[in-house]
Amino acid sequence: MKIDRLIGILSILLQEEKATAPELAARFEVSRRTINRDIDDLCKAGIPIVTVQGSGGGIRIMDGYRMDRTILSSKDMQMILAGLRSLDSVSGSHYYGQLMEKIKAGSSEFVSGSEAILIDLSSWDKDGISLKIELQMKAIEVGRTVRFTYYAPKGNSEREIEPYYLIFKWASWYVYGYAY
Repeated sequence: MKIDRLIGILSILLQEEKATAPELAARFEVSRRTINRDIDDLCKAGIPIVTVQGSGGGIRIMDGYRMDRTILSSKDMQMILAGLRSLDSVSGSHYYGQLMEKIKAGSSEFVSGSEAILIDLSSWDKDGISLKIELQMKAIEVGRTVRFTYYAPKGNSEREIEPYYLIFKWASWYVYGYAY
């Protein structure tokens, strides 16, 4: 998803001195042109990004720029981390766990206290549900349809949908989408 990629690019640029467009493109599995558009979007959002062409060049954040973290309290950060832990419990890729580590690394003095809230969204069949969630998320990301067997009291049927949202409500996962 684009917002995840933008946050990822920003995180990389905040942690490293510089990166090149080909490196970022390979890391996020997109084209250089997509990275260039993402850099433009970050600039429009007010992030001062400097690009230098040629040997030794690359993309970096202007010297002296710091993101203001004071808008989030310690409790805010703990709640964000609890949400990420819950997403990581159903994700097969451990992306959310890696994101938590990045947030903790940059905010160690800011995130205090114990992890008192644990939300485990995984089912007993974690591997099966994780694969299905990843498949749905990928379909949403690239705009592809998915086919599945729909089980109903009146009988089973084959369905094809273009998924828009994955929703976890109470104890079940739902997919909202356009049915063909």
